[in-house]
Amino acid sequence: MPRSSAPFTYVDLFAGIGGFHAMLDHAGGQCVYVSEIDREARETYMRNWVDPLSASARPIINTDITLATPADGPVDVPAHDVLAAGFPCQPFSKSGFQKGMDEARGTLFWNIARILEERTPSVVLLENVRNIAGPRHRHEWEIIIKSLRQLGYRVSSTPSVFSPHFLPPSLGGTPQVRERVFILGTYVGPERSLAETDVPPTVVRGSVDGWNVKDWDVDWILDDDASIAGLEKYRLSVDETEWINVWDDLVQRMWSARGYRLPGFPLWADAWVPERGLDPIELDILPRWKADFLVKNARFFDDHRDVIKAWRKANPSFVDFPESRRKLEWQAQDTASLWDTVMHFRPSGIRAKAPTYLPALVAITQTSIVGSRRRRLTPHEAARLQGLPRTFSFDGQRDQASYKQVGNGVAVGAAWHVFSTHVKRDAADLPQSLVRSVVDASHNPCGGSLSASAVEFEGATVSSTHEVLAG
Repeated sequence: MPRSSAPFTYVDLFAGIGGFHAMLDHAGGQCVYVSEIDREARETYMRNWVDPLSASARPIINTDITLATPADGPVDVPAHDVLAAGFPCQPFSKSGFQKGMDEARGTLFWNIARILEERTPSVVLLENVRNIAGPRHRHEWEIIIKSLRQLGYRVSSTPSVFSPHFLPPSLGGTPQVRERVFILGTYVGPERSLAETDVPPTVVRGSVDGWNVKDWDVDWILDDDASIAGLEKYRLSVDETEWINVWDDLVQRMWSARGYRLPGFPLWADAWVPERGLDPIELDILPRWKADFLVKNARFFDDHRDVIKAWRKANPSFVDFPESRRKLEWQAQDTASLWDTVMHFRPSGIRAKAPTYLPALVAITQTSIVGSRRRRLTPHEAARLQGLPRTFSFDGQRDQASYKQVGNGVAVGAAWHVFSTHVKRDAADLPQSLVRSVVDASHNPCGGSLSASAVEFEGATVSSTHEVLAG
């Protein structure tokens, strides 16, 4: 491959559908190598990021990173300046007395480490689920940090935990609560990396530039219904509509009779019995959380027996709902109606949240329902929630595969925030062409993801804040 004229080059491992690619292209980089084992995800990546390029600018496409990183042979990955990887979390062996890279052998992190050992890119950027830095994975975390330091990368022992909803729209934020751990390292050589261990995390968990996360509006990532091909398949079924209507009737009756909506603990209609009817012995043998919910539901029934009885009489079909649809978890505070919330139909019941931001997209199909639209989020909208551009296309792919790919993806805005912050902080130890390219890039890598209303709202909010300060 001829030497790139770009300010920096990068490789995209466990690439998914290109969240890191979107961010690093925005920074001015050129992708020279992509590895993704899932065929459908790889095809989506190719369609959006590789096919539009000229033949000379296209990266090498690999299907299995283990084939390119043999234990007893050369690494088949070209030289690069930045390595990005949203690698799977796997348990590392705890046997014996091996440390660092040796102990990571047999895991996919070891394959990343082999590339770092051979190619020593200037920056490594890894992303993983929140629990990788939790107490259950303390061993894995320690091995990752130890390995990176042995390889010459200065890294923090403290994880950088971040979510796109902490960022305002102008900095690439989106209304998705998606806390992920980012591990960022700068190559300084083993002597320095093993000595310079007192390193703060790249970013702290929390809002940026005073952004109020409660100001998010889910509508900002929604497409106009008239523009959605095959809209009917995203609409709620007759049964789903009835489930919501019946529960919403309870919400309205509670407001009319009591002046508030519903409590925040899970409501289990099948457990609505007088508290005096609960058997203390049976409660004692149950898990504490379940016994607590049963007591709370019994007290809810005792406190609102008149409302519940009138509601049940008005909605006789409720007894025929599936068991999981006779449960509701209200997390929508003072939202006026269930139809104004964002809902999820879960095996554990219906969960309702205020329409300010959405929970993390996941690989399994538990697609958010936007009550005001009476339909599910489309794959295109889910991609925008990850910060991918409006032009991003799944090109007729199965929705199930598209949802899975987005759920496995990287939030572009969050990745850009931690990467750009790291590069600016470690500028003295990084190639200046990389630093300049990042510094000169616009603040927002997700320019087309949100509607114009988001920009207008943020602008109005900033103006109001300035007026208050000036006054």
